[in-house]
Amino acid sequence: MNRSILALTAAAAFIGLAPVALAGEPQPWAFSFQHGVSPTMERIASLATFINGVIVVITLLVSGLLLYACTRFRADRNPKPATWSHNTPLEIVWTAIPAVILLLIAIPSFRLLYFMDKVQDADMTLKIVGHQWYWSYEYPDHDVRFDSNMVQAEDLKPGQPRLLTADNALVVPVGVPIRLQMTADDVIHSWSVPAFGVKTDTVPGRLNETWVQVDKPGDYHGQCSQLCGVNHGFMPIHVKAVPKEEFTAWLAQAKTKFARIDGTRPGTSVALATRGEDRP
Repeated sequence: MNRSILALTAAAAFIGLAPVALAGEPQPWAFSFQHGVSPTMERIASLATFINGVIVVITLLVSGLLLYACTRFRADRNPKPATWSHNTPLEIVWTAIPAVILLLIAIPSFRLLYFMDKVQDADMTLKIVGHQWYWSYEYPDHDVRFDSNMVQAEDLKPGQPRLLTADNALVVPVGVPIRLQMTADDVIHSWSVPAFGVKTDTVPGRLNETWVQVDKPGDYHGQCSQLCGVNHGFMPIHVKAVPKEEFTAWLAQAKTKFARIDGTRPGTSVALATRGEDRP
């Protein structure tokens, strides 16, 4: 009896904590989006739920009408086929109803696109540069810049996801609107973090802009989502969202950790400086 109660308690605790602890990474057999932690992702999930509801209603309606037509107008019940060819009121109705449905979907869709595109009074700016095959992050307001490379499988610590963990995570404060400016120095990449609802191409010679506000602390993961070469699958995005006080403390350490080293470009970490320009 005690074992059963203990097992049920543990299962309940796991179910309750799993969405929070595992929100920032993909899960086996996942059925829906990753748990959203930004206003953008919450709106994306809400719109997707609404559209899926519309799809279900349409599917049930069409299936019901099809079943009715197959039953009501089958050959043994209608040995002599009807001779009419069209019905003007019916044609108006089945043209008007889909138009209304499209408007019901289009209006919230355009509102979401505008919300995603317009930077919401950003308190800080982050510059993201895609390379073959790693990311560079720059905090222009704080004079910090560093590279972020994938941690190899043999160097992973317990609990770190394979192919998604980076040696230098992008650290951001919780609850702060952040302007994201993205570009690339070689080919097109795509900076994508599902929990944020952000997926923006980084294009050489072009500066793309979007924004994000992470509302819950934690580690969040993404990957390059634009086929960019042989190591496309080995340039993860690792974001660590922390409270504002912790972010301020990290900035003070980062200005020392990522300081200029003789023979390297500004912002290159000590680990990269000692092993040269080799990439995974």
